[in-house]
Amino acid sequence: MKLYRPRLSILNGIAALGGYMLFPGEKSVAAACALFAGVSLLAAAGSVFNQVMERDIDALMRRTQDRPLPAGELSVLAAVVIGLLCALDGGLLLLAGGKFLPMLIGLLALAWYLAVYTPMKRRSPFALLLGAVSGAAPPVIGWSMASGNPLDFRILLLAAVLYLWQVPHFWLLQRRHADDYRRAGIPLFRPSGNETGQMLICMVWITAMLASAMMLPAFGIVGGNPAIWCAIFCIPLVVTAIKATEPALFTCVNLFPLFVTVAVCAGR
Repeated sequence: MKLYRPRLSILNGIAALGGYMLFPGEKSVAAACALFAGVSLLAAAGSVFNQVMERDIDALMRRTQDRPLPAGELSVLAAVVIGLLCALDGGLLLLAGGKFLPMLIGLLALAWYLAVYTPMKRRSPFALLLGAVSGAAPPVIGWSMASGNPLDFRILLLAAVLYLWQVPHFWLLQRRHADDYRRAGIPLFRPSGNETGQMLICMVWITAMLASAMMLPAFGIVGGNPAIWCAIFCIPLVVTAIKATEPALFTCVNLFPLFVTVAVCAGR
């Protein structure tokens, strides 16, 4: 479970289902199951290969030093084989459940995460701005599985919401484990050299994330009363931000993709 990071992998699968449900047309239970399992497995493969590539810095951080590779519970070769099997199974499930395009987007997102984001994370605190592209891909995969055009503005808007979400999510995580990141030599995002500057910019990103989410009902992408979705999207984050309770804010930010996916599914 530590190797797969199932919560993160399943969250990717749920986001893909949101893109699938957003497409206006007939849905297939078999295709939806293949989509969820395929994207979750590709995300698990990304986790496995990421841990292979970062096993040296994982050993230096308290929150990751008990992972299978730095703890010596698993060999690098075994992890690589497991990662390859996950990637192969995930890609084949997407191919079997739909068409070639969903599999291609999924494999490209995995390659981008490993070849661009993972090595750049050691060099720049802004690596996430590129790496977040991979995290925004799952709904596009789901939309493509439903035979939608991946360049359609509706799915690109949903992907943009997830892209914007990843930045404050990671920055808040970084603040929680700042000592670990320093110990591992990973560059920290520290505007103006202080914590206040980082939190202010993080709140700007959260505001942009909420504004983009409210475009979903504004453009009719999510049905129902916009005021209700505004309350669901905005009130928990606004309240926790005003009260300056960072742990609660971190929890609300983590749950935000789930709120959006539920809104998409409920609004169809």
